[in-house]
Amino acid sequence: MSDMSKPIPLNTMKTEAPDNAFRFEDEPRSGRLGFLEILKIAWRSIRANMLRSILTALGVIIGVAAVVALVSVGNGVRQNVTNRFSSFGTNLLTIQSGQSGFGGPPGLVRGGATQTLTLADAEALRDLKDTRIEGIAPASQSNGQQVKAGSNNTTATVIGSWPDYEVVQNAEVQAGTYFTTDDVDKRRRVAVIGNDIVTELFPEAEASSVLGQSVKISNVSYDIVGVLKEQATAGFNDPNTNIIIPISTFSQRLERSEYKGEPTVRTITVKVADARDVSAVEADLTTLMANLHEKTSSDDYDFNIRNQASQLESVTAVFSTLTLFLGAIAGISLLVGGIGIMNIMLVSVTERTREIGVRKALGAKPRDILSQFLLEAIVLSCAGGLIGIGIGMVIAYFSTSALSVPFVVSIPSMVLAFAFSAAVGIFFGFYPARRAAKLDPVDSLRYE
Repeated sequence: MSDMSKPIPLNTMKTEAPDNAFRFEDEPRSGRLGFLEILKIAWRSIRANMLRSILTALGVIIGVAAVVALVSVGNGVRQNVTNRFSSFGTNLLTIQSGQSGFGGPPGLVRGGATQTLTLADAEALRDLKDTRIEGIAPASQSNGQQVKAGSNNTTATVIGSWPDYEVVQNAEVQAGTYFTTDDVDKRRRVAVIGNDIVTELFPEAEASSVLGQSVKISNVSYDIVGVLKEQATAGFNDPNTNIIIPISTFSQRLERSEYKGEPTVRTITVKVADARDVSAVEADLTTLMANLHEKTSSDDYDFNIRNQASQLESVTAVFSTLTLFLGAIAGISLLVGGIGIMNIMLVSVTERTREIGVRKALGAKPRDILSQFLLEAIVLSCAGGLIGIGIGMVIAYFSTSALSVPFVVSIPSMVLAFAFSAAVGIFFGFYPARRAAKLDPVDSLRYE
């Protein structure tokens, strides 16, 4: 008898299954699986279709990355503005034309089209000689002024004020000095220029070397007496592009505006020596301004006084609301990612119908099938959440660097985004998992 006619023992026959196939040795005879076994089978299924798994988790990755990045950038911008306000101190009072709006945050002005604040008002405040007041700085400004020096030119914001502007606005000089009260009285054409102005008009020149040179503003020459220290940018105003000149010269040369025969000013900023006296000084200034403007009722006031501390609280509240709003919008993409997970899991249930039938035939309970498919969805969403956090942090880092704002790591937003991604996996993975658990084992075994 030839060898080919001999029967082959069954125990010597081997069948190799592909890596992504369900292996019966993973299924105990009882059909019941522990958590680690379920996790092992779920991971094998995910790994067998890696590209599809990555595409499935992509929606969650984008959603979490968007939430983390937007919240971090929003917090960075808020901190930048807050630091800028804090650098001025919370002991500032700012007087403006117009009446404060009712029901709105401090600084909201109603009926402020007419400039009713004059230089005479500032002089009256100065004449008080109140020891609680550290400095008074009336100010008017003209934006977008062309400034020239030789063949170079740039755009600057020209501010007319008093020498106290240095103390009130913390605008210190790195070279030279501020103009004096005598310069204001005699309307001299002198200027203190910002750090960026030096860079643009006097390339490669040291700050001290430009003192005594001149710049032209509206074709009128001004002697440089000081150069400002570099300051952090806040909002739309870059203090490094400011030029400070005597307010009397400003009113004569750049902006001639009067109210009842007196030159007008845009604001009068008062710095209180002790922050504890701010409320008392604010009340006294309100009374004085009402008398100067001959207003007997607060409803008729044509001015308003803003407390820097209250304004800081309002700005912080606005930025917090905006950051929350941006985070909520980004969170919508997480829902889209969840729908993607549910769609792919439904496809996976259809593809693995026969596997589900085999497992049920071996004694697996519906809750075992439910656990396996639900765990797959949770693993996908949680992995997408972790990857999204990493990508979001990278985006936030480079974005804050480009915007020159602090890089703020928001731990609560990352925890919330990750928790939400896990919740998305549970919510959108439950229906496909339940559908798999309810499959009839006989019909599943017959499925081709």
